[in-house]
Amino acid sequence: MVYHTFLLLSYRRRHPKLGSVLMSSKDHIVFVVDDDFRMREALHELLTSADMNVVTFGSAAEYLAFPKPELPACLVLDVQLPDINGLDLQRQIALEHHPHIVFITGHGDVPSSVRALKAGAIDFLTKPFRGADLLGAIETALAQDREALLKKGTLVTLQQRFSSPDAA
Repeated sequence: MVYHTFLLLSYRRRHPKLGSVLMSSKDHIVFVVDDDFRMREALHELLTSADMNVVTFGSAAEYLAFPKPELPACLVLDVQLPDINGLDLQRQIALEHHPHIVFITGHGDVPSSVRALKAGAIDFLTKPFRGADLLGAIETALAQDREALLKKGTLVTLQQRFSSPDAA
């Protein structure tokens, strides 16, 4: 926990636009990308009432430009966005470490949901969805991201040990 607090404080100094999001002791962040302002506000209210750190965006470009802290994260992503289709964004960011994705859409169809899930999405929810379903999917995504970050940290530690002159 002390290490997480140190990371949060040092990250906040380098990225002051994060504001109060990283002032919290919560060890995660949920990104919401939806072009509907009312939906973003409703999701922000739901997630903060569930004691989650939340940052919302109206477009994929805003999300991509935002600095991502090294914290467990989840991306709640609308399929229909003004600048790019959410499924195309999923494909675009797949080559780098990115949060696990929970898709939300008002225009769901079977081919889109299959494509999203095959590409690694945690869930594909059709609006209107139950808050409990979204919260469950987000918790699953955060747990998987925590595990991925832990494995990444363990791998880095092992690589450092093997590359040190004392390893021989």
